Amino acid sequence: MTAVAVGRTAAVVAAEPGARPVPVARVYRFELVKLLSQWRTRLLMLACLTAPALFTAAVARQGTLPSDTLFGRWMHATGWAGPLVVLGFAGSWALPLLTSVVAGDVFAAEDRLGTWRHLLVTVRSPRRIFAAKALAGVTVIVLLVVALAVSGAVGGLAAVGDEPLVGVDGHLLAPSDAAGSVLLAWACALAPTLALAALGLLGSVLLGRSPMGLLVPALAAVAMQLAQVLPLPVALRLALPGYAFVSWNGLFAEPGRLDELLVAVAVSLVWAAVATAAAYLLFVRRDFTTGSEDGVVGRRTLSYGVLPLAGLLALTTGAVAAATPSTGSGISQAKVQQEVATVFAHLYRLQTEQLHRPAVTEAELRAGAACQRGDGQVDPEGPGNDWRCVVTWHLPGTDAPGTAVYQLDVASDGRLTADGDGPKEVNGYFLVHTPTGDAPNPLWQFDGQVALLASPTNAPNPTKG
Repeated sequence: MTAVAVGRTAAVVAAEPGARPVPVARVYRFELVKLLSQWRTRLLMLACLTAPALFTAAVARQGTLPSDTLFGRWMHATGWAGPLVVLGFAGSWALPLLTSVVAGDVFAAEDRLGTWRHLLVTVRSPRRIFAAKALAGVTVIVLLVVALAVSGAVGGLAAVGDEPLVGVDGHLLAPSDAAGSVLLAWACALAPTLALAALGLLGSVLLGRSPMGLLVPALAAVAMQLAQVLPLPVALRLALPGYAFVSWNGLFAEPGRLDELLVAVAVSLVWAAVATAAAYLLFVRRDFTTGSEDGVVGRRTLSYGVLPLAGLLALTTGAVAAATPSTGSGISQAKVQQEVATVFAHLYRLQTEQLHRPAVTEAELRAGAACQRGDGQVDPEGPGNDWRCVVTWHLPGTDAPGTAVYQLDVASDGRLTADGDGPKEVNGYFLVHTPTGDAPNPLWQFDGQVALLASPTNAPNPTKG
């Protein structure tokens, strides 16, 4: 933007000699009321308050569970699984759409209505207008996120009850611990949501009344989802703000896996700050006097929109690579074996309680796993659906170890799904016969999460000694 254009904007702002700018708080209240009075915002709020509750309550009463979603297979067991399933869906679809509708249109609406000069004459400060609009948009988005979280929790608790939750590593969380972890998981999801909102603000300023501005957060979220499916290096995966929608699962392990979560949240906040700063600089340099300019087009879109974010991605990738020890995909044979053995040991204890057998501890079980890919013909590294694990464990008072076979599907983000392949009395059937009747077999299928950044510990391994 040239100095002439800046001067024109200043001339409009100073239309009344001696007039002082309107306080940000007053403009913020005006913008917030304006957003909340829109029918689409009210419709979104109604949907966020009702849809998750209806979904979790309905699924909890169905025979088929969303087992392809983390914690989905536990929705019959505890009400705290419901809000986590909702969070998984929201991170992929709902939150990007919400940020598109709210943040992606907060500046573009004034372009469509042609009200910029009237607003500038009233407020007398482009900087305060930007601050008020950005704060109002963020406030509405936070309210929508809170509505999603509360609705999912209420629906799940009403349908199933306040029962213990099985963590991502198979250990059992007390209801109070589960409640705190669920609340913290939703709070952490605010960071990538703010990053998408900042991209929406930038798109709204860049593209003006063009409908493409509304699509910026949604398209960015889709691109990041596609990237997470690819076998990317760990540093590049964590440098994308979308990974924070996945890394909250570390809160449900024992001990908590917070390194990936903290990195992902920090990256998301940096993206939010950079995108907001770019939108601010573009907005305060825009010429509003002629009414002919509609957003920022041409080279400015590349210079102020694409290049800063591309540079930020390169910097964050380098910073994460320098600060973390993991290389490649972060999925190694040792990590897969450790995760499978850990989850199996926790869930074996749960099955033992179901069958009213003598209690046993993880230390007494000494569970271990030997895992290979492609029957040993493929290098046992990275994601794939051709992993096969043989789990062994020891019971007190017996010499011969027990064995069980699992077929594994390990995703690029570290999530693994284990499908039991015998023996039938351990993991070959989806029900177990308990003294009180048939119950779901926790060892038939289970989920786990490979820690991409952590180094594998010296877990028992049946292939050695």
